[in-house]
Amino acid sequence: MGIAENLNSINNSLPDSVKLIAVSKFNPAEKVIEAIKAGQTVFGENRIQEAAPKFDLIRSQGYEAELHIIGSLQRNKVKEAVRIATMIQSADRLELIEEIEKQCSKINKKIQILFEMHTGEESKSGFTSIEEVFNILKMFEAGAFPHIEPKGFMTMAPFTDDVELVRNSFRQLKHIKNKANQLFPSLSLTELSMGMSGDYKTAIEEGSTMVRIGTAIFGARDYSK
Repeated sequence: MGIAENLNSINNSLPDSVKLIAVSKFNPAEKVIEAIKAGQTVFGENRIQEAAPKFDLIRSQGYEAELHIIGSLQRNKVKEAVRIATMIQSADRLELIEEIEKQCSKINKKIQILFEMHTGEESKSGFTSIEEVFNILKMFEAGAFPHIEPKGFMTMAPFTDDVELVRNSFRQLKHIKNKANQLFPSLSLTELSMGMSGDYKTAIEEGSTMVRIGTAIFGARDYSK
């Protein structure tokens, strides 16, 4: 099937409450435009050096697309990230959040973030301390980052065929979100970004509000590029 057919099939399997993030890394602008023409509006990219020229080209041709950064983000790439993105899903340390605020303030732009949590052994990044995240949320409540809107949490499930391990990873994230909502009712921490091509249905069962799907939309990627 083509991209439009794949998108239609996936969207038909998603509840209305779940947003589809089409992961377009390693796919050229032409395929992203094909997805846009098929009705897809939100895309996810891992690498700024790939995403920036690709989405600059797409937008220069008159196509509108919302971009989420979903990969590990280095501080020296934050300036470009905040220029091209509407959300950074991989906020995984205080120093990064401080840099996001700094760069957003320079261009007077507001951006959304998700806190990336380490809930699976295969994940190489993410906060490991819930207490650290809650301390940062206290800073948000106090107005420390006026250009950033925290919207919720993201995780990478362990890469395993054991569905219960995957499910447990998602349940951990939902527990963190529920606790954060109790402690910080003034913040709109509504999003749970969890689930990819192989496990998104399990993620939805556990409360995901965003699924990050690439291969099932665009087909197998060429990682050699």
